[in-house]
Parts: sequence; C-alpha cells; structure tokens
Amino acid sequence: MSRLSSLALVLGLASAAVAADPLTETPRPLAPNEAGISRLAPAVTGTTVAGKPFDLADFSKGKKAVVVAVTSTSCPLSKKYLPTLAKLEKDFAGKGVSFAFVNPVATDKPAAAGTVSGPYLHDKTGSICKALGATSTTEVIVLDAKRTVIYRGAIDDQYGLGYAKAAPTANYLTNALGAVLAGKVPDLRATTAPGCALDLSTAKALPAVKPTYHNRISRMVQQNCQDCHRAGGAGPFAMESVADLVAHKGMIKKVLAKGTMPPWFAAKPEKGAHSPFKNDPRLADADTADLLAWYDAGAPEGDKTDAPLPRAYPKEWAIGKPDAVFELPKPVPLPATGVVPYHNYVVETKFTEDKWLKAYEIQPSEPAVVHHVLVFLLTRPKPIFEFLDRPMGAEGLSFLAAYVPGNTHQTLPTGFAARVPKGSRLLFQLHYTPNGTAVKDRTKMGMVFADGPPTHEVKVSAAASPRELVIPPGDDNAKIVATMPKLKEARIVTGLSPHMHVRGKACRYEAILPDQSVKLLMEVPAYDFNWQLQYKLAEPITLPAGTRLRFTAWFDNSDKNPANPDPTKTVRWGPQTFDEMNLGYYVYYTK
Repeated sequence: MSRLSSLALVLGLASAAVAADPLTETPRPLAPNEAGISRLAPAVTGTTVAGKPFDLADFSKGKKAVVVAVTSTSCPLSKKYLPTLAKLEKDFAGKGVSFAFVNPVATDKPAAAGTVSGPYLHDKTGSICKALGATSTTEVIVLDAKRTVIYRGAIDDQYGLGYAKAAPTANYLTNALGAVLAGKVPDLRATTAPGCALDLSTAKALPAVKPTYHNRISRMVQQNCQDCHRAGGAGPFAMESVADLVAHKGMIKKVLAKGTMPPWFAAKPEKGAHSPFKNDPRLADADTADLLAWYDAGAPEGDKTDAPLPRAYPKEWAIGKPDAVFELPKPVPLPATGVVPYHNYVVETKFTEDKWLKAYEIQPSEPAVVHHVLVFLLTRPKPIFEFLDRPMGAEGLSFLAAYVPGNTHQTLPTGFAARVPKGSRLLFQLHYTPNGTAVKDRTKMGMVFADGPPTHEVKVSAAASPRELVIPPGDDNAKIVATMPKLKEARIVTGLSPHMHVRGKACRYEAILPDQSVKLLMEVPAYDFNWQLQYKLAEPITLPAGTRLRFTAWFDNSDKNPANPDPTKTVRWGPQTFDEMNLGYYVYYTK
C-alpha cells in the first residue's frame, strides 16, 4: 500500500465520526498534515469516457491550477453538486484553471454526467482515487502549477449529510482557487467532504516512490518549517536547500525524535481520529518516515522538474495594507547575552470611535530575539503599573493579540471582528531572548478594520486564580486550579491559549456543565513556555449558560526543572518570568 493510499484509508475510517449528530454531517476543517496538503500529486493516468488517454502530469502543464473533482452519478450529494462544479468550471476557465472529473463507482453510468466539459474518467478499479487519497464522492483536490496539493476537501457547505441550504455560507473551493491564482496560501487548506464514503482498501496501489528533495522533502519543509526557518525568518537557521538540511541533519533528526518540532503541545488524538485543532502542525507519521528515509538514502536531490513553486513571503504585511499601525515609542536596546525581563509599553490609539478589528499582524524589527509579544487593551485611564499583575479580564484590561515565531498574524472569518473601544490604549508586553548579538528592536502592530459592527463579536476571557497561586519551594508537581463563575449566557469557544511561565509543567481545560458533568476541552501534558500557542478548534465548542470553565495547571518548582530561576523560593503571581501565572485564555463569541 502506498503512503498516499494509507492516508486515504485513515481519513476514510475517521470520517464517519466527524459529526456530533450521526444523522447530520457538515464539512469540518482538518489540519493540513492530516490531509496530505503540500504533497506532489501522483501522475495518475487513465482513459476518459470519451476514449481519450489522460495523464495528470500532462494535463497540469501550462495551467495555473487544476481541480480534480471526485464525483458519482449515483450519489445524491454528488448529483446535487454537479451543477455547482459545472458553473465553477466555466467561471475559472479563462483564468488558467482546468477541471478533471473522476468517478470511482464501478456500477455508475458516467454518460449521465452531462453538464461538465473537462475530462471525465470512470475509475472502475478505484486505483486513481486511491492514489489521490480521495475519501468521498464530493471531494475536490486543488493542485498548483507544479502539481502540489494546495487544498483538499468540500466544494462548499451548501449540501451535506442530512441537510441542504438555499445557498452556501462558506465557499471553500472558490476561496482556495482565488488564493492559488494570487500566489497565496488558502486560509483553510483542508476539510472533510460529506458525501458518499469511499472504501478503496482493495484497490490496487501505485508503486511507492522513493522520496527525493524535489519530489517530497522540499514541499514538506515549505509546509512545516520555512515560516521560521528561512533567510530573514525567526528560526536559528534556514531550511531552504539540500545543503541546509544536510548541514543541520543531526538537530533536525533530534527534534523529530523528541517531537518538539513543529512546536505543538496538546495531547495527541486517539488513533484514527482527527485532530480537534485545525492548526495542528504535527507531522504525519508518513512525513517523518519519508524524511528519515531520505536522510538514510544519502539525501538525494532528485529531478529538478519535480520541484515545487517557490514560496513567496510578504515583503511588508501579510494581512495587506493596514488601516492603522502602532509601534513601540522607541527602539528597545537589547544585550547580546543574559536574561532580559519583560518589557511593557503603552501606546495610545487616539481612536475617536469604536473600531472593529478583523485582522492584525505583529512585526518585530528583530524577530530573532523576540520570544513572544502579547498585546492588551487598556480601557480605563489608570497608570500602567496597576495593570501589570492583574489577571486577564480584570476591569479595564483585556487581551487583544499575540505573536510567537511562526504565528505572526491572524485574519478573522467573514462576519467576525473584535471591538477596539474609542480612546483605548495598547499595552505591548514583550519577552526578549538575546542571541549573542546586541540589537535594538522596535516592534509594531498593523490593524485592518471591518466597515462596521460584525455579526459576531470575538472576545477573549480567561480562568485565573492569582490569589491562590502559591507554589512551595522544591515542589515538582504543584497543582493550581482556577474555576470561573457560572456563565450567564452561552459562549461558543473557538480557541484555547494557556499561559504560564518557566515553572509551567502541564495544564488542562475542562467545562463543568450545568448538570455537573465534566467535559475535557484540552490537555497539554508537556507545557513549554517557549511557545505561546493558540490552539484553534476545528469545530467550535458551545458552553451553555450555567457552565463553569476550569483551568488546572501544574508547576515544577524543583531543582529538576533546568529553567527554574530559584527552586528555594516560594513563587506567587506576577508579571515577570521568575514569577508565575495560571491563565487559561479562551477565545469565544456569543450567539
């Protein structure tokens, strides 16, 4: 069985358990590495129903993008989506996008397909769909000009199992094609595709292709590493060539073995289940195996014609031209060595009216030494020192944005925005890590605003217990619990962001529901202060009114913790890294 077909089998087995309601299934975001995103699509071949030979490699030449649409003339959802595909085929025909259609149902009558004009293949053995990793009869796969998988999943959300809408509210395929044509990465790169599930376990697999740099490894590092590991990036070294990867082979193999790269610390999902987080960057087992096999084979470069398109990184702002930019009042001088305490700066917005933030980006001028940045809104005219040791959510203080290498900006979905009140101030809290060279940093933040109030206001709150946070000297497993009061209204949670300092060891989010049952939201078995991550839920979680959110944190204040500043000290709540915090941030909106 090829690696692609193994991926298809895993996804097919897991797809049945996606929806909470077994009678209804809507598209669900997937982590890109779960869906084979960024891989080179195999050069499948076949014969169209018109009797013409088809070769995906030849068909892709000269195209800006290719859509391979899995379809069926006996699946009700496929039949509903055929007019949509025909319209999209016509809409994009003059833009360098071509469509091909593959029907893997042996007993279908493909002549009934009718309205599409692209090549239509009746894949009676299922071998083409198996090679492409297809899982259902409504799935589409978007390839760029170099046959790299850019998007995989649903066409839109108009139809699914057990429901139909008058019109779609999310146009996944259209958005993905727009991003490809603009030379950008789609905001959403993979979803499930509710349709008639495929079982291709007995289909013949293509022979496994040995990984080379150009056909496999280059795409893997583009997808998973180069946001940081590139010239001018925040990573300590570049990963942009065979020479780069060979020179750093020892360290790359070590972090793969330990699971510390790409950085992600939430507990792994059960075997066969999808990750609950759409931004989960963990490598699939097949990816790790391919990289190690490539090293063992002597790191072959392969055929340059298999190379992906070069990744383009914005020279200015990834979010587009900001409507407003705020920067630190002055450059911050940083030493070459040593430990730098948190820096806090207040910047006036001077807004005379409320603003609705739909996108932000934080840009350090010296990213190599910026560990993370937190930006808060100050909405009451108090001195800064009165805010620094408060938990998030205290009166006049609210969380707005965060920066960590590899996660520098965020654009909210259509209809969502965060309110920035008139007259508010921005509190920049920066954590620096010297890297051997004295520099000066002047971090700035760009904002893009919506035209008016959104359908849903995005808010951030947190469970915290600053008074109860007392960690005895030498305690290697101190447990601190923070429980919020009962919610007065239902809240729909979209993301979780735990925050502790260098003694932080592990944490857990739980919801105590009105019937007193407990629902586990997230477990972080090995917290790492070096990465202030937001875990974005693939499916929002509704916490009904009367729910209490509980955040439990464990701390290691012993001499077994090498990051511990002083194991002989009783540690309490405070803003510096030698103090501690137990903040269970969560992002939510209300109906």
